[in-house]
Amino acid sequence: MTDSHRTYGILLINTGTPDAPTPPALRRYLAQFLGDPRVIEYPRWLWLPLLHGVILQVRPRRSAALYRRIWTEEGSPLLLNTRRLASGLQTALSERMESPLCTAVGMCYGNPSVAAGLQALRDQGADHLIVLPLFPQYSATTTGASVDAVFKVLQNWRWVPDLQIISGYHEHPAYIRAVSRNLAAQWDGAGKLLMSFHGIPVSYVNRGDPYQAQCLETAALIAGRLALQPESWSVSFQSRFGPEAWLQPYTDAELERLGAAGMDRLSVVCPGFAVDCLETLDEINREGRIQFQRAGGGAFAYIPALNRSPDHVEALADIILSKIQHPDHGAGQRPVLRRQTDLDGKPEPLRVFPHKRDEQDE
Repeated sequence: MTDSHRTYGILLINTGTPDAPTPPALRRYLAQFLGDPRVIEYPRWLWLPLLHGVILQVRPRRSAALYRRIWTEEGSPLLLNTRRLASGLQTALSERMESPLCTAVGMCYGNPSVAAGLQALRDQGADHLIVLPLFPQYSATTTGASVDAVFKVLQNWRWVPDLQIISGYHEHPAYIRAVSRNLAAQWDGAGKLLMSFHGIPVSYVNRGDPYQAQCLETAALIAGRLALQPESWSVSFQSRFGPEAWLQPYTDAELERLGAAGMDRLSVVCPGFAVDCLETLDEINREGRIQFQRAGGGAFAYIPALNRSPDHVEALADIILSKIQHPDHGAGQRPVLRRQTDLDGKPEPLRVFPHKRDEQDE
C-alpha cells in the first residue's frame, strides 16, 4: 500500500471519568476502574468481595461530592480537555502531513470507551492505527491497562489494521520542552517547586514497573532544562489508596512538612497529568492548598497541566511523527510530511531560574 492510500487513525487514551457527579455514576465508574486487575493486583477472590461489599457502598457518595466541585457546565474537565487536545492534534498533524488522518478519544473506564474510539477511527477509514495513551511515564496501571483495552477490542475485529502503540514519552525532548515552557511562562522561580506525580504501590515497582524511575528522570530533565538549583525543587507522589505502602515521599505529607517549616512560597506542578482532572484541580489546587496553608505555609500556586496548549499539541505531534517515521516502517509506509520540525531536543531560549532570565526569551 502506498502512502497516498494510507489513512492514519490516532487514538488518544486517558484513564476515564464518570458520566455525572452522582453516586450511581461513580459506582459504575469505580466498579470498572477498581475492578481492573491492572489497577488493583490483589487476588480476585479477596479483592472483588471487598470492592463490591464495602468500598462501592461507601466511596461513590464521597467521590461524587469531590467531582461536583470541579464539574463544569460542559461536563467532566478531564473529558473536555482530552477532546480539545485531540481536536488540536488533528489540526496540527493535518498541517504537517499530506496523508489523510483522523483522531478519536477513548477512556479506559467510562465513556467514551476505547471500543467507541477505535470504531470511530474505523468508520473514518483508518487503516493504520496509532494508539497514544496520555501517560508520559509508563505504568502497568495506566499504559498497560490502555493496551489491554485496545487488544480486547481488536481481538474481535475480523480485519486488524496496522497498529502502533506509543507506550511512553517521559524523556522525549518535545514533552520536556513543553512542560518546561509551561513552567517558564507561569512560575517566576521564587520559592520552591514541587513536582507531584501520581503514585503507585511500592510492590508494583518491586515487580518491575518502571514508573518510579521514569518519573524521577522526567523531573531531572525538566530541572536541567530550566537550570534549577537542587534545593529549589523536589519530587513527591500523590493520590494513594488503601493501606499498602506507595511511592514516597507522599505529596500530602510534603505539603504538611513544608507548610509547618514556614515556607513562604510554594508552586506545584504535576508533569504526569496530560490534562487537568480531579487529582490536579481538587486534590492539589484545593485540598493541597488548604493543607499547606493551614500547616503554616504562605503563598501557594498550582501550575496547570498542559491541556490543549499550543506547546502540548506541538509536542504530541512531534512525538507521533518521530514514531511513525522510524526506519523500521520502510520508506513506502512513512507519511508524506508537509514540513519537518526539529526533534533533536536542542534547548531553546528559556527563562533560567533562579538567577537570571535569558534575554532572548523576553
